[in-house]
Amino acid sequence: MTTSSTTLPGGTWSMGDRTVTRFGYGAMQLAGPWVMGPPADHDGALAVLREVVDLGITHLDTSAAYGPHVTNRLIREALHPYPDALLVATKVGADRDAQGGWPPARRPADIRRQVQENLDDLGVDSLDLVYLRLGDAEGPVAGSLAAPFETLVELQEQGLVRHLGVSNATAEQVAEARAIAPIVCVQNMYNLAHRADDELVDALAADGIAYVPFFPLGGFSPLQSAALSAVADRTGATPMSVALAWLLQRSPNVLLIPGTSSVAHLRENVAGAGLQLAADDVAELDAIGR
Repeated sequence: MTTSSTTLPGGTWSMGDRTVTRFGYGAMQLAGPWVMGPPADHDGALAVLREVVDLGITHLDTSAAYGPHVTNRLIREALHPYPDALLVATKVGADRDAQGGWPPARRPADIRRQVQENLDDLGVDSLDLVYLRLGDAEGPVAGSLAAPFETLVELQEQGLVRHLGVSNATAEQVAEARAIAPIVCVQNMYNLAHRADDELVDALAADGIAYVPFFPLGGFSPLQSAALSAVADRTGATPMSVALAWLLQRSPNVLLIPGTSSVAHLRENVAGAGLQLAADDVAELDAIGR
């Protein structure tokens, strides 16, 4: 039985002229170890992507840097021609080196090349949504994004990109991007233990802009993990389910993109995110990151 988007946890959110399920899917884990090379189970990766669509999920997150090129080509093999409702979001602003690093690549020529690589790998004439990935592997780094973001705007004006977003960005960079052109979403690290973007989440919600957190269980201290596990034990759920449910209940503009390379785990994530947390559970969880 195919699950409709109206029954997925969290319902839907509008990004520009597109409506997507708040429960989405991040394809990064479909690549090999350290997001390099092909998956160990090629057919299994294709099955996950097809299950994403069968479940009614309409927000799929990827990048030409994953693999590199691996996840985009898997997406094309599994899903092309794409369902009309499916929004595929990708990212530019970083390359991969032979050691698996993520060196920044944000010169105008880099941005144009990466957009073309995404177009070619996904087999489309226009990309639904492109994030400008900023900062580095350690997190956001202050500084102007004008040159690369203005290049993305030019590509949008040429019809190669439909919607724009920024990722791994400071609040100041988000404001700078919005002063240059409209954005529909921000993708930053945010979870129960890392709440630096609390004010940004709320400000974006007020303006109808989506916030897409990555690493829903990343960077927890042992004490924080124990606090999360205590709530999970009390509710009879897994820590991941509680963390995902808390994010969905945090604000209506929060969109989830948990990744997995397993169909069974994908289904578990969908079911877990639908957990309804009681007010005292939410209060206890809120205290983890404060």
